[in-house]
Amino acid sequence: MKLQNSNPTETNAWQKLRTHFSEIEAQSIQDLFHNDPKRAENFNIDWNDFYVDFSKNNWTKETINLLIELANEVGLQSAITNYFSGEKINETENRAVLHTALRANENDTVLFEGKNVIPEIFATKNKIKDFTNSITSGEAKGYSGKPFTDVVNIGIGGSDLGPAMVVEALQFYKNNLTTHFISNVDGDHVQEILKKINPETTLFVIVSKTFTTQETLTNSETVKKWFLSEKFGTTEKDIAKHFVAVSTNLQNVTNFGIASENIFPMWDWVGGRFSLWSAVGLTISLAVGYDNFNELLKGANKMDEHFKTTPFEKNIPVVLALLSIWHNNFFGAETEALIPYTQYLQKLAPYLQQGIMESNGKSIGRNGFPVNYQTGTIVWGEPGTNSQHAFFQLIHQGTKLIPTDFIGFIQPLYGEKDHHNKLMSNFFAQTEALLMGKTKEQVTSEFIKQGKTEAEVSHLIPFKVFDGNKPTNTILIEKLTPESLGALVAMYEHKIFVQGIIWNIYSYDQWGVELGKQLANTILSEIENKVVKNHDSSTAALLAKFINKNKS
Repeated sequence: MKLQNSNPTETNAWQKLRTHFSEIEAQSIQDLFHNDPKRAENFNIDWNDFYVDFSKNNWTKETINLLIELANEVGLQSAITNYFSGEKINETENRAVLHTALRANENDTVLFEGKNVIPEIFATKNKIKDFTNSITSGEAKGYSGKPFTDVVNIGIGGSDLGPAMVVEALQFYKNNLTTHFISNVDGDHVQEILKKINPETTLFVIVSKTFTTQETLTNSETVKKWFLSEKFGTTEKDIAKHFVAVSTNLQNVTNFGIASENIFPMWDWVGGRFSLWSAVGLTISLAVGYDNFNELLKGANKMDEHFKTTPFEKNIPVVLALLSIWHNNFFGAETEALIPYTQYLQKLAPYLQQGIMESNGKSIGRNGFPVNYQTGTIVWGEPGTNSQHAFFQLIHQGTKLIPTDFIGFIQPLYGEKDHHNKLMSNFFAQTEALLMGKTKEQVTSEFIKQGKTEAEVSHLIPFKVFDGNKPTNTILIEKLTPESLGALVAMYEHKIFVQGIIWNIYSYDQWGVELGKQLANTILSEIENKVVKNHDSSTAALLAKFINKNKS
């Protein structure tokens, strides 16, 4: 069954939302709280160990009802059914979108082209488990008989961002292995990693669905050449002990020298930016142990069930997606900030940049015509409190509307209560400050107490007043565990899906990425042959400069 095809701006609900927006645009969030003493109580979702407060936004129950009416009018519920049931909703590539099946329960049934994929998924999970245990226990050894101490993940895009984000986020649960990531085709990046490792005790995990990705193959060949250096005394047969691959291209992997038993499968129905739940997560399993990797999957599955079965008004991904639509398409907010108040999640924003911007950065609707409304938002962020000393000035007093998600945890992992109380005091204070601001009267009172003159007060007041009225969501979670991280990531995945359905775009292709790759291959041959061919005048001049400076 195909996804419903409808321009959201032509729906009845959208017209109602336009009228509604014109009626409430000028109201302040402060007024909404003043008029409704129970606003915080009425604008939250309490689910498992998640508490999501979305009261600090300029919307009302009527807004939510109209947005849900929009979701119903564009067929969101049937789209969710198609999403989970293996329908080929990635129509431009004729693929299903079944990353949710990767974290399903063993007794579930998920059909793809009439076949239940769950047994195959669990066979791969068992292979990941056995391999992980053999490496972490020291049973599997390198070419010189020593156990492994380091793991290097070689991949790019989803084959790097997902595993790197999770390994960083779960480093509290780290085992005896030290994990490194090589992604950029920048040779300096590769060499810096190679300086840190010992070939005798390092396992390399090459992640490439097609085993043809230029960056990954170039990096892998460089690493292989280093590994086979005469100074290490290694031979081609030793590659089988130190290199494993996650790929569908068995021939290319075998030609590289990787043993067939060390090839982990991928599936066509898993997109790269949603693949950390698959064998792409092998490095995660190696870094934190299979049991923790499996808990990550369980957490995501719990969020899947919540998303699939919960009415829209209490459905966390749906509510967050509808709020994003409200900000983007009616208030004109072009960006969204993600501020996790834990250093462990420092890679969450870069990870979600790919997930959100590669998925919904589309200007062609599912009908094949350009859209006449804004689609994907720009996503950015950094952990608090670091970000407070960086870009929060713009959020507080700048000219741009920047809806912001604040993500915090009730319990610290190491039990450092003093640190955590100070961290979380900032977490709560920032959302309150963004909501309430600071009035002229408050500023004047502070200045008088400080003994400033009337002239000084008059001069400084405009610079010290904060309007407030800045929208935020607060996502408060009990503790950063593999399970809660899995649920958090799945929450944002489903938010992406809902946005794409409402915007009437295909969220799971990425044709815009391909053009640059094609041109790069053409230009590479020109650089290697030192001949500049047909380009725009700027590119031609830049290439000539580069080639002339590198003739030696």
